[in-house]
Amino acid sequence: MADMQALLSALDVFSKAPDKVSLDRANSWLQDFQHSPEAWATCNVLLFSPDVPSGAKLFAAQTFRAKVTYDLHQLDHKTLPELRDTLLTALRAHKAGPRNIIIQLCLSLAGIALQMPSWPNAVETMIEGFGTDPQTVPLLLQFLTLLPEELNSNTRIPVTDEEYKERAARLLSANSNRVLELLSLYIQASGVTTAVQNQVFNCLRSWIVAGEVSSIRLAETPLFSFSFDPLASDELFDAAVDVICELIHETQEIDDNMAVIELIVPRVIALKPLLLKQREDPEKIKGYARIFTEAGETYRLLLLRHTETFFPIVEAIGECSAYPDLDIVPITFPFWMRLAQNIGKKSSVPQLFLDAYQSLMRVIISHLHFPPDSDALTGQEADSFRSFRHVMGDTLKDCCFVLRTDTCLLATYELITTALSRAPEALSWQEIEAPLFALRSMGAEIDPNDNNAVPKIMDLIPSLPHHPRVRYAALLIISRYTEWINMHPDYIRFQLQYISAGFEDSDNEVSAAAGQALKYLCQDCKQHLVDFLPTLHTFLSTTGLKLVQDDRRQVYEAIAHVISAMPMDRAAESLRTFTLDILAQVHTIASRQAAATQQDLLNVHNGLENLEVMLHVIRSFGEELPVACQNTCQQAWLVFDAFLSKYGSSYDVTERTTRVLRHALTFFDKAALPVASAVVDRMSVAFEATGFPSYLWIAGKIIDAFGDEEDRRYVWVAGKNVEVSGNDEAYQSLRESSRVVFERSTSKLVSLLQLKSPSDLPDVLEDYVQMLLKLVDKCPDIFFQSSAFPVAFRATMAALTVVHTDVIFAALDLFQIILTHNCLSDTHSPPPKFPLYAAAIQAAFEKEGYELVGYLLAGLISDFPEDSTSTVVSIFRSIASIWGPQLLSWLPTILGHLSVATAPNEAKTRFLSDVTRAVKGKEYDKVKYAILELNRASRKTRERRRAAMGGL
Repeated sequence: MADMQALLSALDVFSKAPDKVSLDRANSWLQDFQHSPEAWATCNVLLFSPDVPSGAKLFAAQTFRAKVTYDLHQLDHKTLPELRDTLLTALRAHKAGPRNIIIQLCLSLAGIALQMPSWPNAVETMIEGFGTDPQTVPLLLQFLTLLPEELNSNTRIPVTDEEYKERAARLLSANSNRVLELLSLYIQASGVTTAVQNQVFNCLRSWIVAGEVSSIRLAETPLFSFSFDPLASDELFDAAVDVICELIHETQEIDDNMAVIELIVPRVIALKPLLLKQREDPEKIKGYARIFTEAGETYRLLLLRHTETFFPIVEAIGECSAYPDLDIVPITFPFWMRLAQNIGKKSSVPQLFLDAYQSLMRVIISHLHFPPDSDALTGQEADSFRSFRHVMGDTLKDCCFVLRTDTCLLATYELITTALSRAPEALSWQEIEAPLFALRSMGAEIDPNDNNAVPKIMDLIPSLPHHPRVRYAALLIISRYTEWINMHPDYIRFQLQYISAGFEDSDNEVSAAAGQALKYLCQDCKQHLVDFLPTLHTFLSTTGLKLVQDDRRQVYEAIAHVISAMPMDRAAESLRTFTLDILAQVHTIASRQAAATQQDLLNVHNGLENLEVMLHVIRSFGEELPVACQNTCQQAWLVFDAFLSKYGSSYDVTERTTRVLRHALTFFDKAALPVASAVVDRMSVAFEATGFPSYLWIAGKIIDAFGDEEDRRYVWVAGKNVEVSGNDEAYQSLRESSRVVFERSTSKLVSLLQLKSPSDLPDVLEDYVQMLLKLVDKCPDIFFQSSAFPVAFRATMAALTVVHTDVIFAALDLFQIILTHNCLSDTHSPPPKFPLYAAAIQAAFEKEGYELVGYLLAGLISDFPEDSTSTVVSIFRSIASIWGPQLLSWLPTILGHLSVATAPNEAKTRFLSDVTRAVKGKEYDKVKYAILELNRASRKTRERRRAAMGGL
């Protein structure tokens, strides 16, 4: 059999160490094979051939499962009983394994049972055929385990909702009692193995999770007590824990299940002594933690109503929380959170719960301690522990919710003062750092007006040991408590001194924490820090020079927050002071005859980053600039223009400078119009020289800001919009610059596309198309009437081939604007330029339409984002209504080129038929349904291939 040999050859590729090309080729061939009608017969032979490798048999079983899910329509329904019997025979033939083949065959049978109304007694058939022979009972249990899982999770099986409800009820609900009887029989059978008992528990859990076995019905069977007994068995422990947790969860409707709960709770409480007895076995403790926590969460209301009776469960959960294995501790956290939410709603809290949360708080703080030798933690271990500390911090907030925040703060404060009272040689930094971290975590819960606990914490900070980890934690407390400090400004001077000392610490993390503390202090207390601004400026020119850039940037961000709180004129003067320092540095480098060193450029880069963050925070002084800023736009641009002229070929320089320019546009707003043309000209020349996309980004932003004709006529003066005729010259100059940048950038992009593929230029294509979107919106006459338009049309098509969401959305938006433009439909007294626009669009589409339609369909069935479908529909509807005959002549060839791997032939045939009918009947809205149907069929095919790849 030729297919058989080709199949085995393709599968053999995966048993070796192939190159990627061979692997992809084999994978694609196998996926195509799985789609084919011939796969039924080939896999049937493969599955029963004794000399075939087990990997090939597994593939055959996987193929049966896939085809039962997707391709049952390929078979005559009269042959379904034969297919079922074949799979039953294959299942029996593989009773010795391998298990993965058994699983695939069981899933196939489950899929057939759901889709085969003529097999109403599928469960009984399986029980009769496999349930009496000890060698085949494991096959039956595997099928019964997978049946509810497959029916409830495999949404790809093509049945209607009504069919599903009817058949699932027949297969599951109607057989639940029979399954319980069977499992009860097997669990007690003479000579039953632990392997079968494990399968029984797994099967029982599956039916409970599916909602097919009620707790009340289960409690009436021997399975109930048998579910708890295996906790004494190492082999059955995990399966028993799973069943008990699901059983408890099933009783969450407390009033309906009270009789069962009364049976469950004593058995759960009886497990509590085992936490001490089996303390050295983390896996057992983990299982008990799951049981106690599930019981605690499910019976929270009973805990509150009958505290004395149910409180042993809380105590047991507390013991699990205190266990030293930090993989076990977080199992308990959801319980403490949800219980706190319930308790927090009560006017009074029983003392038992208060004691429990006080104990929990101490336990969590003990878990927060770094190990004595923290350097012994590997990088991953250290990162994991730090991340987990933040999770534990959330549980401390739960403690605050129950105990009240000031109680928790004072208790934690006392841990620190008690430790500090001991001799220094008897004190470890971990004893101080852990409660400091706890104070930081609880900071989100503090009352900004608190005058009891927080002042004591603030007064304590200066006396803390000068250990870097302690100082780091203390600085982050300041960061978290800045809202409180804002209400208590007397602490600011001290906080600034402590932060300043942190910047001088040799530990980089401490310095970074100082930067963060200063940023939040300035952000939340900015009105109190105005008088400290000269001090901060002096700090930057002294200590600030020693800081690493990340810390220096945070200082500038902090200063910007203070400036934003100042009266406008003072704020402008202050911003000018800090800005001139940076611009002077840029000017020095730009005007120097000798070429700048790498360090020089790095210093400028850092300075521009600091300027960027300040402008980002301040954003704008409003439409009317203060006097201090009146002429700074032109002055600043002269500095930047000279700098870009000399060093604009550096990518890093370009990125940072254009980011500053972007914020400057926001800051200066209409005051930037006089230099807008010069900026666009520089962007045009620079892009042509370098191909860096940021230049197009800025050009597009300027066109968007000033391209509208109405915008040029007015500026904001003395609180009024005043018409300024002098702006007309600047506007006309900008229009000419916009035309030039459009034409020159299009030419440059074409040359780049001749050297590189579109996938290598995603950023360039995105910023180019985004610029065109601004141009067509603000200056449509320039866009449509330029000689660059047809070239830009074709260049934008290249963007449709880039697997990048933002690029595709931008390109589709542009084509939607072009192909649905009013000039194509407004034939009654159109604006004077509309016929010119229409002629340009018609000419471009006549030339490029065939390829564009091909790109649209290829993208629709492969790499276009799902949210883009509506835009594709809009474009296609316009094409169908305006260029219908051309579309119908192109489609057969285009569809023929689309891969069947993403668009099945029957889906393509149906699409062509639907579009043809819509165009000829002039029912263009129906094009939408044709597109959506093709997209659905393609998505289903792609999902299937992804599933197949996962199996391989």
